[in-house]
Amino acid sequence: MLKIIMNILWLVLGGLEMALGWFIAGIIMIISIVGIPWARSCFVIAMFTLWPFGKQVVNREEVTGMPDIGTGCLGLLGNIIWFIFGGFWLAIGHLLFALANFITIIGIPFGFQHLKLAVICLAPVGKSVIDDPHSLLND
Repeated sequence: MLKIIMNILWLVLGGLEMALGWFIAGIIMIISIVGIPWARSCFVIAMFTLWPFGKQVVNREEVTGMPDIGTGCLGLLGNIIWFIFGGFWLAIGHLLFALANFITIIGIPFGFQHLKLAVICLAPVGKSVIDDPHSLLND
């Protein structure tokens, strides 16, 4: 129940706006055609941004147990290109919402969540979203 309450508060304290930013970035990537490889990461992280508490982002190689195109050298190159064209701007958005949340006492956990997402903005290719087995919010 606590996880649901935290996620609903998250939507009000910047989560909805940033999830929209991720969705828009994904749509722009699809429209540009050359950005299609990054669109999948945008939509996965957008869904995570909508409902982040009780989940975590890990390297996909940890989940599957084997490397793939997104976790190797091409993934690194993809993350560098992503950072230049999209990641930097989304990271700034998360940082601004983090600062706004840190001003209030109730917003502190949400500010930390925005900081985690700002880090994910820098290199989302090759990542997977999984349930967090260590979360104190799990039902």
